[in-house]
Amino acid sequence: RRDPSADVLLDLDGQVLVIDPKGEYWVRFSVCRVAATKERPHGLRYSLTLHGPDGGRLVGFDNAHSVRASRSPGGRGRGGYDHKHRFQTVRPYQFKDPASLLEDFWAEVDSVLKQKGVV
Repeated sequence: RRDPSADVLLDLDGQVLVIDPKGEYWVRFSVCRVAATKERPHGLRYSLTLHGPDGGRLVGFDNAHSVRASRSPGGRGRGGYDHKHRFQTVRPYQFKDPASLLEDFWAEVDSVLKQKGVV
């Protein structure tokens, strides 16, 4: 079964959107279909990022590499590829579907912009 929200996500590929009135904060989408694998069972390779005035990444959701399940001694093993970055922190992300990915990304963007006093 084809998920129509995957088409929405794929249509965002290559888009860069300025998201604040001063033009200092922007998001970038990079999304493509790939063969479904153990690392990417949903068949998507993606990177959704929020950048600040200096161009640095503030938020990112991607599946470019594996991440540790946790920093605790029991979390040393590699987890899945889906993860999120918030400032300097990287945590596993539970990918449900493309629509949820977009919803979770925008919620994180809103949270960071509020924290920065942008919105």
